[in-house]
Amino acid sequence: MVLGLPLPYFALQMISVIGSLLVIIFSFSLGAIATVLIWNVLLYAILSRLAQDPGMFHRQNVFPQTISNKKTSYMFYEDP
Repeated sequence: MVLGLPLPYFALQMISVIGSLLVIIFSFSLGAIATVLIWNVLLYAILSRLAQDPGMFHRQNVFPQTISNKKTSYMFYEDP
């Protein structure tokens, strides 16, 4: 956990921060800067809430526990 967030949530937060920095650099309005700051604070609050209550979204593992290259069948599919 980084800053109280699991790694995928932290990565999403960092992508948002980098995008916000780009918006701040290329915009010249104070409203855009305030909006970006509020966006990042709200995103962090939502992600930290999701990290505390993982049952809010039912996520399951996509990958199996073990990955093996072992043959599961002894049948030969090629002609000798």
